Amino acid sequence: MNTVTTMTGRVGRWSVARQMLALQLAVVVVTVAGGTLLGFLHARGLLDEEARRTSVAVAVSVARSPAVLDALDDPDPSVALQPYADKVWREAGLDFITIMSREGIRYTHPNPAQIGGRFLGTIAPALAGRTFTETYTGTLGPSVRAVTPVWDASGRVRALVSAGIIVERIGAQVREQIVQAILTGLLGLVVGTAGAYLVGARLGRQTHNLGAAELGRMYDYHSAILHAVREGLLLVDRDGRLTLANDGARELLGLPPDAEGRQVADLGLPDSLTEMLASGEDRSDEIHLTGDRVLVASSAAVRSRSRPLGSVVTLRDHTELQALTGQLDAERGFAESLRSAAHEAANRLHTVVALVELGRPEQAVAFATAELKAAQQLTDRVVGAVREPVLAALLLGKTAEAAERGVELSLSPDSELDDVALDGRDLVTILGNVIDNAVEAAMSGPPPGRVRVRLRAADGTFLIRVSDSGPGLSPETAGDVFRRGWTTKGDGRGLGLAMAGQAARRLGGVIEAGRGDGPGEGAVFTVRLPLPARDGDHASPAGEEAP
Repeated sequence: MNTVTTMTGRVGRWSVARQMLALQLAVVVVTVAGGTLLGFLHARGLLDEEARRTSVAVAVSVARSPAVLDALDDPDPSVALQPYADKVWREAGLDFITIMSREGIRYTHPNPAQIGGRFLGTIAPALAGRTFTETYTGTLGPSVRAVTPVWDASGRVRALVSAGIIVERIGAQVREQIVQAILTGLLGLVVGTAGAYLVGARLGRQTHNLGAAELGRMYDYHSAILHAVREGLLLVDRDGRLTLANDGARELLGLPPDAEGRQVADLGLPDSLTEMLASGEDRSDEIHLTGDRVLVASSAAVRSRSRPLGSVVTLRDHTELQALTGQLDAERGFAESLRSAAHEAANRLHTVVALVELGRPEQAVAFATAELKAAQQLTDRVVGAVREPVLAALLLGKTAEAAERGVELSLSPDSELDDVALDGRDLVTILGNVIDNAVEAAMSGPPPGRVRVRLRAADGTFLIRVSDSGPGLSPETAGDVFRRGWTTKGDGRGLGLAMAGQAARRLGGVIEAGRGDGPGEGAVFTVRLPLPARDGDHASPAGEEAP
């Protein structure tokens, strides 16, 4: 019992490849041995059957020979029949042909000394007129024989003919067959063993010679890790087919349940992300935009013996981080604007002080008053028209920033905006990126550069319209501006307008780009965002207008 347990334990610790090799060898050995045994039995049966058919055919032919019937009328039939029988059994490949009387007295025999003796075997069925076969031990030893009657012209059984093959001769033929079968079996065993070894070696390389229990544990760990990791993980083969996606990737990309096994091009992902997944290249920390997320994607090519197998792609959700980064950029812009304003205020204060020192206090007061009036007018204009504090602060900061860059940013006279119940971070993302793009375009147009912003909330829609004095957009370019990587610089690193488009879609709105038709207008960006219904607002009944 202990020995059996020990052997079972040893086999259990074998690698999968070793267990498979042992199993294949056992199957090959059993198959070859069984095939050899069945071949031996089949060959023996065939030889016995062939011996019976040959014996019957020769015996019947001899019994129907007219020469035999004529010789039976002679006083000594053996004189004519013995040479005839010897010739026939030798030519037919038999061991004997015995022609006998109805009483079983031999007329012929391979051993002439046995002529005249009684036939050893069964003759009753032949006397009754029936041809039959049997295995019987006669004077030559065990033999397979056939016995048939000799009919005369009147239809009476006149004599009997027996023809047969010695069993020892059949055995010799069987031994020749079994030797061939054994050689064939050994060849099959060698080929099967070699094939099993090659399959086992290949399986060992593929499984790293790990045992079944180890592979099972690795699979359990692998499955647990895939479900536990919050980041997205994708495995793509070299043909661009998705072979694995964990729960994180399915959630981040909104993949359908049958995504695994499909081409990445058929998953409905953004073109830039699809291209990355199908490329099979090493890439690091690329930003990609989906319908409502900002993803950081990295891919690593997987190779086996310099042969590409595919790639592993990781996805991280940076939507919140990107929004906070945009808000931080806005705050940084505000701080930069304050620094610029403080610098300008210091210059103006120095001017006022210098005028006082020069004894021109009236000019100093006039200069200070004019500068304060201009700054206050700008602040009053923005704050008076835009009572949304986040957007008002953003516009003031962008105005000062644009002024530093030589661009005049102004608010259209008909702008009017109260507090809107929309996500402030998305609004900053949309308006900030569109204004930044307009300032860049205005700087590349004829001086002085101008950017005009119109903000208005009416009829349940928040409208943002930003125009610039830059070179404008061609109809072919207008459709690509919100694609990741598009930029007027042509460096493929543009992200701001793509994020603005994503934020607009996230708020349920639309963003469009086109060419302005007003004087001095280049590109025009228009954003329409639906406003949520306020408390106390009621929808009008169907067919009636709201008051």
